[in-house]
Amino acid sequence: MRIFKVFIRLFMMILMVFFTHCKSQDHHNEITKNLESKEQRNDRWKIDGENIIWKVNDVHKDKIEMSGLQISGIISYGSDENGDLVLSRKLIWPMLRTIPNNTHASLTHVFDQSPTYVIDGKPIIKEHLDKVELDGILHLFTKIGNEIEVQRNIFPSTDLPLFMETVIISNHSDKKKEITVNFPKYQFDTDEKKGVYGVYHLTAEMDHTGTFQLMPKEKVFLAIQFTGLKTGQPYQLYKPDEEFEKRSEFLTEMSRSLVLETPDPVVDKMFAFAKIRATESIYKTKGGLMHGPGGGAYYAAIWANDQAEYVNPFFPFLGNEKGNESAINSFRHFARYMNDEYKPIPSSIIAEGVDFWNGAGDRGDMAMIAYGASRFSLAYGDKKVAEELFPLIKWSLEYCERQKTKEGIIASDTDELEGRFKTGKANLTTSVLTYGGLISASHLATELGKPDLSRLYQERAKDLRKAIEHYFGATMEGFKTYRYFEGNKKLRSWISIPLTMRIFERKEGTIEALLSPYLWSENGVYTEAGNETFWDRATLYTLRGIFNAGETEVAYKALENYSKRRLLGDHVPYAVEAWPEGGQQHLSAESGLYCRVITEGMFGIEPVGFRKFTCAPRIPKEWDSMTLKNIKAFKHDFDIHAKRVSKGIQISISENRQQVQQKIWNGKKPIEFVLD
Repeated sequence: MRIFKVFIRLFMMILMVFFTHCKSQDHHNEITKNLESKEQRNDRWKIDGENIIWKVNDVHKDKIEMSGLQISGIISYGSDENGDLVLSRKLIWPMLRTIPNNTHASLTHVFDQSPTYVIDGKPIIKEHLDKVELDGILHLFTKIGNEIEVQRNIFPSTDLPLFMETVIISNHSDKKKEITVNFPKYQFDTDEKKGVYGVYHLTAEMDHTGTFQLMPKEKVFLAIQFTGLKTGQPYQLYKPDEEFEKRSEFLTEMSRSLVLETPDPVVDKMFAFAKIRATESIYKTKGGLMHGPGGGAYYAAIWANDQAEYVNPFFPFLGNEKGNESAINSFRHFARYMNDEYKPIPSSIIAEGVDFWNGAGDRGDMAMIAYGASRFSLAYGDKKVAEELFPLIKWSLEYCERQKTKEGIIASDTDELEGRFKTGKANLTTSVLTYGGLISASHLATELGKPDLSRLYQERAKDLRKAIEHYFGATMEGFKTYRYFEGNKKLRSWISIPLTMRIFERKEGTIEALLSPYLWSENGVYTEAGNETFWDRATLYTLRGIFNAGETEVAYKALENYSKRRLLGDHVPYAVEAWPEGGQQHLSAESGLYCRVITEGMFGIEPVGFRKFTCAPRIPKEWDSMTLKNIKAFKHDFDIHAKRVSKGIQISISENRQQVQQKIWNGKKPIEFVLD
């Protein structure tokens, strides 16, 4: 009888496992079906080597932002109803401050001027757009007449208040052609009363105009420069070849640092472009290097979310010197506002560091800063810098502790959306970011010889995790997931954030909810169920979180869909801010978040010491391996190669092309590596 009971119990357990698996498989199939239904079928752009290419055969217009230390430009381009070129340049000079000197006080001017042409005495009215290429420079290929081709290369100067547009005119006929090029010099002086530094002088000028005799296959090289200067700054025509070379050197650095190699060319290329946008948007202000979001509105300023939380933890992995310097500088600016009364640090330091904005109150900014600064400090791996930043981290976590409610979660006035959607008195994001800050700060405290503080942070994190589950855990629309705040009745996109901090108590229901028709769209996750507003930052947290949770196949399918749309669709090649607000501007920090989907999500890298990290690579079933090369974090330059083997995932660490470590990961708890 006893044996029979044991047999029955074992049989019931097997049935339970079987039905649980079937239910899980049903949910997996439903998620996959929804993802496939949202997949973009027709790509406008194609990958071609280092470039993406659009061969123009229809009416379409797009815009792209490109930036340098003293300028940014949003270039609108495309083809009109007749197939002719449409081109406009909205240029922004972040250090030419306007009055009032607030968040949006960067001088902005639109330039619509283009050259006019006369071929063999005949004026050419139309310029037909044939092809567009992107590789960090915007290349426009047009035809004037039947046999003359024009190539424009449009890009910002890396270090001057200058935007450059080189113009290469080629004779593709079998006869000599006489071509007259005209571009009247354009000058505009701003109102002295509207500038912090008085009058600003704007100029658009072509270096050479006139008549050129072009033999067959011969070319003429011209250039238009757009400059903005303060009174007293000398004006000159710059050398286009030198400016092109400087931009090319920056792009080469991006192509050689933190290189992703997978069987998916779309993800690889999207990652390569994301590195460019995440890094180029750094401005040389009087307050030091300041990474800025961009978008035509946000320059020479820093935010606790865009910079401290989103992009700063990424820069050590890339190893770009200006990126790391801008990150350290941003934390120094925030640290200026620490105070004994524990009044909140402002959300944003603006106007080259001379003022601040705090119009939305506490958005959870101290949680953002503590999380971002501790993650950055660990990955940057410099003890001296960590010791400098640790007081800010400690102060920010103490501030969060003082906002703790009787339920044990962390209160804030709103979140990073600044009241656009309801957040209640305490929202999920602020509490989870605080949890993440406590975990990373505990590792950092250990590295700095503060074991008691490390233990305190671990205890607080443990208690907060329990409180998050108790307070926010809820069933929403049938999914075992989270309510975003007390009284929340609709699914929200930021239910993904616990997954990014490895809080997995509700991972199945949360992933199902995020990828269900309630939230998932062809543009990623909606901000709220029933509302078509989307912000890419939430989608990118979602993708990272699903990889962290080990749901590799659905994570990869969602990443694949998103990457195709952003890289090869109608608005390329970067992650965007939002829609409808801002019209999907190419804000810079979102590209940093895309990169972190790969580094922290797909490869599962989490810094836990100055030379120590955990790794949990998630290889899609259709791949055999994946590699991340030239990782510059932890004061090393190393590669991670993950390969599927019979016993699990083989993780190899190489430096200077020599393997230095190799371990087999069983797919469960992340595996730890220590670099010498």
